[in-house]
Amino acid sequence: MLTLVTGATGQVGRRFVPRLLAQREPDERVRVLVREAARGERFAALGAEVVTGDLRDEEALGRAVAGADAVVNVAASFRGVPDEEAWAVNRDAAVTLGRAARSAGVRRFVQVSTGMVYGVGRGRPLTEDDETRPGGMMWGAYNESKAAAERELLALEGLQVRIGRLPFVYGDGDPHLAQALEWAASWASAQRLQMAHHADVAQGLLRLLYAPAVGGPVYNIADDAPVTTVELYRLNGVEVPAGLGTGTGTDPWFGIMSTRRIRRDLGFRPVYPSAWTARDAGAL
Repeated sequence: MLTLVTGATGQVGRRFVPRLLAQREPDERVRVLVREAARGERFAALGAEVVTGDLRDEEALGRAVAGADAVVNVAASFRGVPDEEAWAVNRDAAVTLGRAARSAGVRRFVQVSTGMVYGVGRGRPLTEDDETRPGGMMWGAYNESKAAAERELLALEGLQVRIGRLPFVYGDGDPHLAQALEWAASWASAQRLQMAHHADVAQGLLRLLYAPAVGGPVYNIADDAPVTTVELYRLNGVEVPAGLGTGTGTDPWFGIMSTRRIRRDLGFRPVYPSAWTARDAGAL
């Protein structure tokens, strides 16, 4: 089995690929697509094949998917980029990759998506059957483009597409945890944030990659204990601002996801059920 991974140098990909390589069987191969050869050296040292090229270059995609059995598309253009780039990478390149994979005879395509596609809360944990409702905190081109990519990939006939929706991802030295304080300053003290450690993101994606059959095809991947704004400050070792408790949350269920489906179908159980567990294990 040959698995192609895109987005290998991003925050998720650079932590996922070593875990994928570490657990592969002797007859399994891993290939990564990187824009610059130098950025693929660390993966080559671990045993991965490296293809150099841009995700938006169809010729490079053809080389990357040639002979592959599966694709894990981790690549994404996150917030803070122009809307045109978000659409070009998150939807257009993802769908083009899906079509190239199908043409090359790839059997399985795992699309890494986001729980942000749900939009506003529902007054309960979000389930994979909930439709997208645009709006709410932090809605924008990133969420819209990811939702559009999901729809178009799932519509491709002849390709087995599985989608993993991620919450706020942290751990293994990812600066995302500290960066969250930029947003948290405007949140209510009791606002909750759904999270998943990189170890559990990898676990979930590996289950989607290897399971012979799924009931999905969409799965939420998250831990068991969303943290509050106050806890975010404490996890970062930062004093809680004096005026933080005066705010009121507008959507207390924003981003809170149910993991019942992935637990039931694929046996997923978080290695780090909460960020506090990860902190105590020295895994932040």
